[in-house]
Amino acid sequence: MVDFFRNLFRKETRREPAVLDGTTTAPLTDHQIQSILQNQSPRYEIQQLIAASGQSVGKQREHNEDSLLAITATIAGHSGNIPFGLYIVADGMGGHQFGEVASNAAIRIIAGHVMRSFHTYLFNMPTQPMQEPLQEIMETAIKDAHRFVQREAPGSGTTVTAALVLGQQITIAHVGDSRAYALYPDGRIQAITRDHSLVKRLEELGHLSADEAANFPHRNVLIRALGQGETLEADVFTVSFPQPGHLMLCSDGLWGVVTEPDLYRAVAEAPTLHRACQNLVEAANIAGGPDNISVVLAQLIG
Repeated sequence: MVDFFRNLFRKETRREPAVLDGTTTAPLTDHQIQSILQNQSPRYEIQQLIAASGQSVGKQREHNEDSLLAITATIAGHSGNIPFGLYIVADGMGGHQFGEVASNAAIRIIAGHVMRSFHTYLFNMPTQPMQEPLQEIMETAIKDAHRFVQREAPGSGTTVTAALVLGQQITIAHVGDSRAYALYPDGRIQAITRDHSLVKRLEELGHLSADEAANFPHRNVLIRALGQGETLEADVFTVSFPQPGHLMLCSDGLWGVVTEPDLYRAVAEAPTLHRACQNLVEAANIAGGPDNISVVLAQLIG
């Protein structure tokens, strides 16, 4: 590895250090290279949001009704940096016509509304403060998607779990049984969202124990879904970003077949977020892959 860095920074022939605008450049010394390689706890000058995603049709489905979206932005300079991210997972309702149409439309319409709302804030000079509350932005986006699906894909439906990250805050908009989790370094996994499903409602009413709920034969029956019903009541709320830790969004094709300890292990043992997403998808497929699988992981560093 040292030889790689040495070859990367040194010229094939000896020459005097270049001078550009009064600044001299020269190959790194062996001591400097070793210092880079041995730095196991890098210091990040700016706070950064990083993310990755993974998806699979699974082992038992012929087509994919899941959709996901991940947008991460960093604009850093003299005025500092406020991390921005938008992450969405949608699971089209199986057995309904146009389930894949509903999920894809949901992520695009929600993302379109959010990005239009943030255009001035992100890209104008000087940066303008947000005029509309974040929860209102997310709620309007969900309702726009609901009306579109009802009009363009009648009879279909989809779950939606969307997370808007601004700085150290997450604004969630959620309907259905896709989930958002907070994963912490000490092994804790906390469900941020609440399932809008029959089995969850029966458990909350005390008619089912946790063990009975886990084996309930109608676990996929939803009592709330985007595109279903005349009006839609979504859960919209704001929480702190798990720091240190990870934000995870996923469809039930993942959380429904992989235990929470295995979810945590797949993330904790991975060297990168991309590898962690791949590990999670592989774990769901090893468990039988009965449904489509979608996952997004995000981490706030610095």
